[in-house]
Amino acid sequence: MNNILVALDFNGNEQQLIDTAINYAQAFDAKLWLLHIVAPNPDFVGYEAGPQFIRDNRASQLKKERELLDNYSDSLEEKGIKAEGLMVQGATIETIMEESKKLNIKLIIVGHSERSMLYKAIFGRVASSVIKASNIPVLTVQIE
Repeated sequence: MNNILVALDFNGNEQQLIDTAINYAQAFDAKLWLLHIVAPNPDFVGYEAGPQFIRDNRASQLKKERELLDNYSDSLEEKGIKAEGLMVQGATIETIMEESKKLNIKLIIVGHSERSMLYKAIFGRVASSVIKASNIPVLTVQIE
């Protein structure tokens, strides 16, 4: 098991996933791929990008997320764990599957939390969708 993908959503729970991933990376001398998926460009999905302040706000948010991703991977490297951060635009499940194939991933780690029925109806569950779509082992981590 030389490549582990960790799906991060930056909702404040990523450290739990990273801590779990560290244990597996150390046990199997594996590289961690920290994957953060961002929503597609609004133009791509048929909407105008909007006023300049909206584009600037989105650019600022993406820059912060990129910096956070880099900080996590740098911190892991300092601990002697091979790590690389990826920030990819796309649909969540499809992007996780595509990147897993490209990177020859042997284990996918995703977070799972209990949400309201309304949230589940609108957004679904990433963890259960990844499990259904994947032929790679998936480790779900209960997050708070």
